[in-house]
Amino acid sequence: MIAFTVIIPARFGASRLPGKPLLDLAGRPMIQHVVSRALESGAARVVVATDDARIEQAAIKSGALAVMTRADHQSGTDRIAEAAQTLALPDDEIIINVQGDEPDMPPELIRQMATALAEKNHAAMCTACTPVTDRDTLNDPNVVKVVRDTNDFALYFSRAAIAFDRDDQGKFAYRRHLGIYAYRAKYVIDFSNTPACTLEQTEKLEQLRALYRGDRLYCPDAIKSPGIGIDTETDIKRARAEWIKKV
Repeated sequence: MIAFTVIIPARFGASRLPGKPLLDLAGRPMIQHVVSRALESGAARVVVATDDARIEQAAIKSGALAVMTRADHQSGTDRIAEAAQTLALPDDEIIINVQGDEPDMPPELIRQMATALAEKNHAAMCTACTPVTDRDTLNDPNVVKVVRDTNDFALYFSRAAIAFDRDDQGKFAYRRHLGIYAYRAKYVIDFSNTPACTLEQTEKLEQLRALYRGDRLYCPDAIKSPGIGIDTETDIKRARAEWIKKV
């Protein structure tokens, strides 16, 4: 059994949906559903890294550890790096970054990421993808696409429809990137201390910093895709409608 830690970054002040981790979903704060999925993955510990005492209390109530972090972090990765230092995690501890707005994150996918990183010693980071099956998704800039090499290591991530099908042959197998990451504690701290590169600032994709550094990102197909991620009012309404069917 591979030992790993799940750290869930959860800030209160999301620009599009303030207080997002505490939004009600099927009678519980959303962050508690995320914690439940992480606990089901078999993680050695589940940690919520937050800047808000209300989120801290909700996390503890759901069975997670909670680490208070600075409010001025620019990304969830930076928040995770601070939590890893606060917890004094060993350099080689595998950390799975599960976003605090993914209440339907499959436990199987969390375990897959931990296993994949443990098996790929030459990978700095592991993430996941899933096939794109329709043109609207392909052309949606809110959907991040990834191109991989023959061994499923990422070549590039983009909000654009890459690769560009010049002759409209329809042969290329497009992949959607999923926002779950596995890395080791020392790596995420080093990464957090590396300035953002121009590629990252242009596409607004943090994983491009890793590629720019020359790091290798293993990106297998997900064994199970997440449900609805919560970014907007529309998303939470859709999620509530779906969760009504489950309870």
